[in-house]
Amino acid sequence: MSSESIETFPNPEPSRDYEIAICCTEFTSVCPKTGLPDFGEIRITYVPDTRCVELKALKYYLIGFRDRGIFYEQVTNQILDDLVAVCSPRRMVVVGDFSARGGITTTVTASYEGPEYSKKSENR
Repeated sequence: MSSESIETFPNPEPSRDYEIAICCTEFTSVCPKTGLPDFGEIRITYVPDTRCVELKALKYYLIGFRDRGIFYEQVTNQILDDLVAVCSPRRMVVVGDFSARGGITTTVTASYEGPEYSKKSENR
């Protein structure tokens, strides 16, 4: 899968900070150690700048992880990196909340703040 498959569209209100929350409740990938399927939920929350993420393309991008052996930490960070690369948000958080395996659950949170947004936060 490639971040090139993620489509965007112009932000209809680029002069305003507003938050978009996306939840993929049926995320799947493969454990690179065992080859067994991993199940979880991916939550993406972001403040767009000039571009917004198109949901159908995002769905197909996330489906691309279905047969890929990848650790929870890596997949969460890769999703963040790929989304930041295509839409350059003001701020974004990606949470990977993975189902229990052997009685252990894992939640990974990766965050990004754009340079302009970081300056605004420092001045508050």
